[in-house]
Amino acid sequence: MMIRSPILAALGAALLFGASTPFSKWLAAETSPVLLAGLLYLGSGIGLWTMRLIRDRGFAPSGMPAGDWPWFLGAIVSGGVLGPVLFITGLSHASGAEASLLLNLEAVLTAVLAWVVFHENAGPRVVLGMVFIVLGGLLLAWPSPGDTASGGTLGGFFVATACLCWALDNNLTRKVSASDAVFIAGTKGLVAGVTNLALALALGAAPPAWPRMMLAMTIGLAGYGVSLVLFVLALRGLGSARTGAYFSTAPFIGAAIAVLGFQESGSLVFWLAAVLMGAGVWLHLTERHVHMHTHEPLEHDHPHVHDEHHRHEHDFSWDGSEPHAHPHRHGIMTHSHPHFPDLHHRHRHAFDGVEGQKNGPDESGP
Repeated sequence: MMIRSPILAALGAALLFGASTPFSKWLAAETSPVLLAGLLYLGSGIGLWTMRLIRDRGFAPSGMPAGDWPWFLGAIVSGGVLGPVLFITGLSHASGAEASLLLNLEAVLTAVLAWVVFHENAGPRVVLGMVFIVLGGLLLAWPSPGDTASGGTLGGFFVATACLCWALDNNLTRKVSASDAVFIAGTKGLVAGVTNLALALALGAAPPAWPRMMLAMTIGLAGYGVSLVLFVLALRGLGSARTGAYFSTAPFIGAAIAVLGFQESGSLVFWLAAVLMGAGVWLHLTERHVHMHTHEPLEHDHPHVHDEHHRHEHDFSWDGSEPHAHPHRHGIMTHSHPHFPDLHHRHRHAFDGVEGQKNGPDESGP
């Protein structure tokens, strides 16, 4: 799966995940939440691995460099094992409204970790766009006046910790996003699915009927599997913070589908959230980050076309088709052009946080 625009990949991931939410909510009415999570993840893992076996005509190595495996294993443990377990534990102590509200922390924590720990650059436009998108998500999740249910502090702590695990997962996955996205998403789906199913069975959950089980796994393949593949492709081209911001529009997409497809009423809060999220996405879409920068020597393997960053010779027979993937080496290059913190632009900036004035003269657009 190759999508040229990482922004479309990020919005596509949000669309599929957001669309799966109303259907998952419908299934959850008669299925244990932990068991349902296991089926959704397992459906994504089995489906993606089946696609990969068909695509590669059998089992093929992941192609992931040895140095990337610790990052990938960390992502699996934090996002596929600890995150779901902590979230389910939190749900048992917190109200649904509180849990939904706290889930917006994932986008915020993803951005904070990206900026502070992993040194990903973000200018004022990106930060402000993130603020608008998160405010829209908070409006959507805020309890209605008639909702008097309240959760305990313990439940909120577990949900917030789950969000931290998923935020760490997003940033660690960015580290390995050059590798096969289907392998990454499929393996994470299998691990998370098996973990949640084991937990559900240990808690005494009864499996649903086969038709409902297959429906849940099919929804999981689209909303958790293909969505995660698109998310990884977006990480490859946008970095963690920007991808997380686009993906955090998923609650609005889910709410819009509920309004249009399930005849739920669209309140004033819904439309206010739509305006805020739309403004946030517009700020990100109109970002222009450009400055003089230097590429250090780098060797890796990922799908690419022969653009200005990939002017290399081949030591094998090549039919000229693009994009294609093979191990290749980048030499030192200094130039200036608009860019995101993608695979080839993960450099440090002399003045982090000041858009357009990094490692060179100010060339930022309006």
